[in-house]
Amino acid sequence: MTATHHVRIAGGSAFAEVFDEHFDAVHRYLHRRAGDAAEDLAAETFERALRAFGTFDARRGPVRAWLFGIATNVVAAHRRAEGRRLRAYAREAGRRPAADDVPDVGAGVDAARQARRAAEALRALSPEDRDVLLLVAWADLRYDEVASALGVPVGTVRSRLHRARAAVRDHLEGR
Repeated sequence: MTATHHVRIAGGSAFAEVFDEHFDAVHRYLHRRAGDAAEDLAAETFERALRAFGTFDARRGPVRAWLFGIATNVVAAHRRAEGRRLRAYAREAGRRPAADDVPDVGAGVDAARQARRAAEALRALSPEDRDVLLLVAWADLRYDEVASALGVPVGTVRSRLHRARAAVRDHLEGR
């Protein structure tokens, strides 16, 4: 499914426009959060959005933030799998690459070590802090959009993001 496909429903042109405008960004975010499960999670996200579209209230925030909130709730159901995937990624990233796979073996080993540490740092965050960090970093949402997506005040977004960034930085620096 791509953003060029329209949802065909009676009177659904408004939702089709929302789908066309936001599917790719939501799918990218879900792919980064859930890997190969992104297609199914994106379908579930937009199915939920379609069912609730009649109750969407633009006064509570933009439709983009609303969709990312739904996507974050969908992926929350898959957090255990995400944790397993991050652990596997950390193990895989820690393996020494073959010399023919990486032109500069030393750089490859350093990159693998950093990737493993980054995955470990993400896994160590609380789910709430991880959601905020990934919505900002991977979905490129503004603070107010993250607040709207998660149903929390902007101040909470700021404090969670600050805490998450500090924890990741400390982890990467070996503290």
